[in-house]
Amino acid sequence: MYDSTIMWNSFWRSRDRFSLDQLRYLTDQLTKVQVVNEVNKDFVIEALRSIAELMTYGDQHDPSYFEYFMEKQVMGEFVRILKLSKTVSVPLQLLQTVSILVQNLRNEHAIYYLFSNEHINYLITYSFDFQNEELLSYYISFLRAISGKLNKNTVSLLVKIRGDEVVSFPLYVEAIRFAFHEENMVRTAVRAVTLNVYHVGDDSVNRYISSVPHKDYFSNLISFFRKQSIDLNKLVSHTLINPGPDSTSTIIAAIDEIEDNLYYVSDIVSAGIPDVGRLITDSILTVLIFPLLLPSLRIAIDNDNDIQSGVVTSLYLLCCILRIIKIKDLANTIAAALFYPSEAFTKSFGGKFNSHISDYGFPSEYLVSNNHNLTKSDIRHSMFNVPHSSSSSGFHPEGVLMQNDCSNSNLSLRDVLLAYVTKGDDIQVLGSLSVLATLLKTKELDESMLDGLGILPQRKQHKKLLLQALVGESSGEEELFSSKSSLTRDSTGSDIDVYHDKIKDRYGISCQSSVVGNSPHVNRFQVIDALVNLFCRSNISAVTLWEGGWLLRRLLPYSESEFNSHHLELLKVSYNNCAAALVEEVKGIWTDFLISVLCDEWRKCKRAMESSSPPKEPNCVLLLPHPHYKFSLEDDTPKGSSFAVGERMQELVKVFVLLHQLQLFTLGRALPEQPPIDPTGDLPTNRRAQTSGLDASGPKAGTEISLAVNAVPCRIAFKSGKEHHFCFRAISLGISGWLVLAEELPSQKSHGIVRVTAPLAGCDPRIDDKHSTWLHLRIRSSSLPFLDPAKSNDYGRIKTKSLVDGRWTLAFRDEQSCNSALAMIVEEINILSDEVHRRLKPLLNLETAIDLSSTDLCVTEDSSNRILPKSL
Repeated sequence: MYDSTIMWNSFWRSRDRFSLDQLRYLTDQLTKVQVVNEVNKDFVIEALRSIAELMTYGDQHDPSYFEYFMEKQVMGEFVRILKLSKTVSVPLQLLQTVSILVQNLRNEHAIYYLFSNEHINYLITYSFDFQNEELLSYYISFLRAISGKLNKNTVSLLVKIRGDEVVSFPLYVEAIRFAFHEENMVRTAVRAVTLNVYHVGDDSVNRYISSVPHKDYFSNLISFFRKQSIDLNKLVSHTLINPGPDSTSTIIAAIDEIEDNLYYVSDIVSAGIPDVGRLITDSILTVLIFPLLLPSLRIAIDNDNDIQSGVVTSLYLLCCILRIIKIKDLANTIAAALFYPSEAFTKSFGGKFNSHISDYGFPSEYLVSNNHNLTKSDIRHSMFNVPHSSSSSGFHPEGVLMQNDCSNSNLSLRDVLLAYVTKGDDIQVLGSLSVLATLLKTKELDESMLDGLGILPQRKQHKKLLLQALVGESSGEEELFSSKSSLTRDSTGSDIDVYHDKIKDRYGISCQSSVVGNSPHVNRFQVIDALVNLFCRSNISAVTLWEGGWLLRRLLPYSESEFNSHHLELLKVSYNNCAAALVEEVKGIWTDFLISVLCDEWRKCKRAMESSSPPKEPNCVLLLPHPHYKFSLEDDTPKGSSFAVGERMQELVKVFVLLHQLQLFTLGRALPEQPPIDPTGDLPTNRRAQTSGLDASGPKAGTEISLAVNAVPCRIAFKSGKEHHFCFRAISLGISGWLVLAEELPSQKSHGIVRVTAPLAGCDPRIDDKHSTWLHLRIRSSSLPFLDPAKSNDYGRIKTKSLVDGRWTLAFRDEQSCNSALAMIVEEINILSDEVHRRLKPLLNLETAIDLSSTDLCVTEDSSNRILPKSL
């Protein structure tokens, strides 16, 4: 055996480390190695590493390096060394060396040489010890490096061909063995390898990967995705029951992985391999959509636990699949399936998939919350509020209530989605709206499918009817100038029937749908009716209502033409109720912020309604608080924390702004940039503000203030045992107000220096029950926490546990002084509230607001410094 000591001594002789001589020397030494063990492994490893460096250098500077590499068949030496190796460290370095060569060699001929013999395929198929995680990582990186050099020329060097067909492709076959490895980094690398293969565009390779047994990879991929979906559902179910501090971050991580997988599938589809696209479509439908997702969307709750995916998760996953995977046949098949009842899929797939999903899913109470309030009678009553023939719509409700052939009591999945909108909890409403919005935004969907669902935007209707009129179709011209324009039932129904036939013939699901028999105008009216009913619900969050507002604006971008008198009355009643609740906030804890929040939310709502995309991403349906957290405008004001009240005030303002903008929309009015709030007018003279000597910015610590009028001496201890003597004043100025503690100037008793200020609004003054000279005041924050990102989480919820109101207890010298201070506070609060109310009157008076909608009257005020107009 060649002496390893001699090897090392020779290795470190003086020689240019990037010279051709060094490459010759290293190659010569490797050929002399007859066994690789603990004695000489370090030399072998260093030699392999150095050869990689030398070849990379030579590729950029001197072609003779690679000529020598080919002449001495160094790749063959690498394979021989691997066979001799008895340690894991040498295969690690060898894989790294070859990976470096493949990645860094720029010369095409060099790559052809590396791939042109069987050495690369030998390394790919070698039986490495993959129990070693580091070795597996190097091996996957090696496969990824090779795949990065694939093109129509190089791929032929890595496959075996018989006739015109590929019969062996080790790179692909070995890579997909690790496609579902537990390590995410391994899965990611395998995906990169497969995508590089798919995007080569070689027909024979494409036939190989879509043939038996290799095509099973695509169904296995969807089965793996199904398992992840079930795991996500378990996580969401657990979070709904037992939310924890890390619940949101855990769900977000699961969502990211779900969407990464779908984008991978989308990338596969984008390679444009027809057979693969069909395989993926069939797998998604038969493994995920038909047996798992669609059956979970049902109203009735029974003792059948075969359906193992919760409503919320299913709605989210449907949105993701439609939004990410761009396959026309898949999108239209899913949409066509919505005309079937869930039982149609349960009967066809229930028994087949039960063994796979028997232990997963929501408890029954989470499938549909408040089920006792969601009877089928209620659903039909709330969904199908279709006017009689005397109404403006001019069709009969009995057409809407036709029963399908599957069961007289079964609702189609489309009807179930609308039922969630009108009667479901906040999460179910948002999920259903997200599905409808996603369908509307899916470019792969046929317009006739959208029209059959009742969600074809008016602009697209007019465009299609105009084209029909231009080519001489009489029905198109007649419908174009009708306020009830919609595609004809024949054209819409026949297109949907094509997909229903496909569902029956290919997937064995058969059920006659009554909805397809309806006029598209009837189906459209049902959607609008459900949205109008949604806006009348007081237990739905503003986030969800804005989603519904966006959808309504997409369906009816122009006017009230498809609203009937009942719709308009419902919207007006809902608006008036919300306006009355807003008036109550004028005397609330945050009245001084009410106008600035309203102006801010007005702009946000207008942008959201006019945006081309829905306000929220579909994943928000998994991140909203549980429905037990109510956003009801009728709830009692939360006690104890002004921060909770502030959040509730913002929620109310968001709902009010939406309903107000919908009122303008129903009248065909353009939305102004700002709400019609009046910032001007003659204010009654505020004696205290006038005599205080304050400017428009209000009192600041360290500034001088007049104490000549109404200042009341008091004592307060901010720390135990340390009492301060101040003069107290309450001052309002415009829509702002302050509690002021000032220290008298020794040289001028009628003036003082402001030491402490606090907001006047929300101070809740109260004389102590046992000490008539003590006045208790609540001291809330001088800013709204949800306007400060640092005080809110990623989803806009206030971190209320870390925010606590302050308290002042002022001690006065006698009962009269205490009562005088209380009266001063109450009077100034009333002045402040009256001014806020005065400014809001143009907005609260709907007729006035409509007249002023063409003029932007709102002056936004910075809530941080509350600078007021000079006239005040």
